[in-house]
Amino acid sequence: MNEFCKIIKETIKPNFLNIRTSIQTYDRDAVFYGAPCWRWVYHALHSADKWFINPFAYEEPDFHTEGLDDPEKACDVVLTDEMLLDYLDRIEKKTLDYLDNLTDEMLSEKPENCRYTRMELILRQFRHISFHTGLLNGQTSLATGEFPMWVSETEKYVDDGVFFGRYRKGKVQL
Repeated sequence: MNEFCKIIKETIKPNFLNIRTSIQTYDRDAVFYGAPCWRWVYHALHSADKWFINPFAYEEPDFHTEGLDDPEKACDVVLTDEMLLDYLDRIEKKTLDYLDNLTDEMLSEKPENCRYTRMELILRQFRHISFHTGLLNGQTSLATGEFPMWVSETEKYVDDGVFFGRYRKGKVQL
């Protein structure tokens, strides 16, 4: 594997761990900006699935329906957390397989029919996943007083629970 692709692969793994932890700790029915939080989870996952590789050569998941990925649109479909976590597993595998077959030279190329380079697509999804993970963790922290575990480097991850600590008067109590 090429050096940049290897770095990308090792830094996307914590993003997947972090959003997984968010899904395991959030209040799925809490409303944020007019939609239940599970809709924001699906929005973030769908975006990663669609936009990490090439949004113009993309096949919707079998459970997707029009508007499900836009939390601001009404939709009758309800996805369980188990379905969301299963979808995350599939996205993670697809993404890591993609990175295994990518070269550093390919990062500056644009996928077919796409106006963005592969590197731009990847960076956009790093930002998007992190944004929505933070949004979910903020909701969880405000509701529970606990902050979900945050992983910065995969090899330093210790699975000792899903919460980092309790907030007391603006400070974390470990």
